Amino acid sequence: MNDDIKKQFEEYKKLVEKKLDEFIPIQYPEKIWESMRYSVLAGGKRLRPILTLETCKVLSGSYEKAIPTACAIEMLHSQSLIHDDLPCMDNDDYRRGKLTNHKVFGESTAVLAGDALLSFAPQIIIQKTKCGENEVKYETLLKVLEEFTVAAGAEKLIAGQVVDIDSEGKQISKETLKFIHENKTGALFKLSVRAGAILAETDEEKLNAVTKYAEKIGLAFQIMDDILDVTSTLEELGKTPGKDEKEGKVTYISFYGLEESKKQVSSLCTEACDILEKHGIKSDILKAVANSIKERVN
Repeated sequence: MNDDIKKQFEEYKKLVEKKLDEFIPIQYPEKIWESMRYSVLAGGKRLRPILTLETCKVLSGSYEKAIPTACAIEMLHSQSLIHDDLPCMDNDDYRRGKLTNHKVFGESTAVLAGDALLSFAPQIIIQKTKCGENEVKYETLLKVLEEFTVAAGAEKLIAGQVVDIDSEGKQISKETLKFIHENKTGALFKLSVRAGAILAETDEEKLNAVTKYAEKIGLAFQIMDDILDVTSTLEELGKTPGKDEKEGKVTYISFYGLEESKKQVSSLCTEACDILEKHGIKSDILKAVANSIKERVN
């Protein structure tokens, strides 16, 4: 990644973090807002909101109208991590190199913080998106909200989590593994680019193209996560490594082995970039996201 692209990434990241800080104020009762802020503002690469902003920009020439939705998607991502780390789920003590939410605020507050973010995020989309003449159309905003709620719900993100938990310690098919990854991880990548494309009011061809791009990088990202769980330290990963094997989770590593999994990541990321080229979607940032996933496992 060259210096210009790194600078663009950093500018997007700073914008997202500034707006997240602004959108989640401390108010009464302070404990729940502090818990929400703790996880949302804990850092991370902010890939999902950056994908939303960049997709909107490359397809419409401007990203400003996508800022509330981008931040809402990051809130949804944080919510999923809070719940994923709970003792009744993956029972993890660390996330992004810090103690997990339930370790700091207690399990009951962590559950409620996740619930609060899940309802608060669409509020941000509704309240902070400028609608009306020469702004985002109301029907466009409804489409974005539908994308958001479907991705967050029982058909996508939650579906993947349920099947993931039910599959622990069991022999599952490759199709089931793909279902888990496409929904538990892939759903938010698809939401990120599709929301940006919808706000850009792009045509069906471009919408389908960025959707396929997101499917490729979403799967690649999860395979990368499986690989890093095996190959990284706590300091490198920011969470406890080796938990998948310890808990009997079936991963791409257990199905395909380490080297074949790396090859699949490389292939998926190359295919994602090829999709952008084929459909004339010129974005160094979108390509850099794909390439950064590939580079992390090599």
